[in-house]
Amino acid sequence: MDMLLSLPILSYLLGPGASSWSTSINLVFFYITWTTLVLSYSPTYIQIVGVAVIRLVFNLLPSLLFLLLDTAVPSLAVNIKLGSESGLPPRDRVLGKLLLLALFNIAAEGLLQAGVSLLFTTALPLLSLSTPALFKTTTPPLPWLIFKQLGLLSLAREVSVYYSHRLLHSGRLPYFGRCHTSSYAHTRSAPPFSLLLFADHPLSVLCLRLLPLYLPALLVRPHLLVFFLFTALVTVEETLAMSGYTSVPGILLRGIARRTAAHYSQGAGANTNYGAWGVLDWLHATTQTSRRKEDSFLQDAVDEVNHQQKKRRTRRT
Repeated sequence: MDMLLSLPILSYLLGPGASSWSTSINLVFFYITWTTLVLSYSPTYIQIVGVAVIRLVFNLLPSLLFLLLDTAVPSLAVNIKLGSESGLPPRDRVLGKLLLLALFNIAAEGLLQAGVSLLFTTALPLLSLSTPALFKTTTPPLPWLIFKQLGLLSLAREVSVYYSHRLLHSGRLPYFGRCHTSSYAHTRSAPPFSLLLFADHPLSVLCLRLLPLYLPALLVRPHLLVFFLFTALVTVEETLAMSGYTSVPGILLRGIARRTAAHYSQGAGANTNYGAWGVLDWLHATTQTSRRKEDSFLQDAVDEVNHQQKKRRTRRT
């Protein structure tokens, strides 16, 4: 718990609201806190605990809140769910099993991180293989480096998600494909709910959630703080995309959520909307074209802007 409370991100975010310190003093405090944390704990420990906290705070807790709304007040939830009643989660013992499955997959993610870190810090040096560290943890990254590494990580993740997801549905990997399409999310043939992000078959979670997060990191070798920020952004995006709500905040996220719901509504035979953002779906003509707003998140953004402009013109007249 002391390590969690000493996370410099929390201190940096809460500092300006709790005092009148200048920006420079906040940055110095942030640097000192991060340096102390790195010197007190191993990078592997910081990485595992940090990602686990991000998953719990930005996925599991919101998923349980969404689940409470959907099950406690279904008459209200049905009005804001894609697919109406079909988008509501079940109200039986299955939910308990799904929660345990989500916790298992999050714990397995931590074990995978530990294995990869041990590979880089122990196994490869014993084989006389010189490799750079998986994450840089010393000096906090500069703003330009943050934007650059976030951009590279995001592009690599989009490519990884699209092609791995499409491969699972292609039939070229029969065992992996059956594990994915026979999971609870696809057997519903309905819009998903957020708990299904990690309450899925472990192989599906590995291919669609874990590898798209860590493979880009192996290529880019970002700063650990940048990796934490990237993990938080991806977790928030995926949680909202899997929520099945029509009122997801933001133009881009709203389009992503609709595309995700359309994919899972096709059931085990889904053959469109593989990517996270829809860019590669648009390039490969694998978008679901039955509804224009589900073609891609870019098209959704254009439609939303046009709608807002029409509303302004109507008010003026």
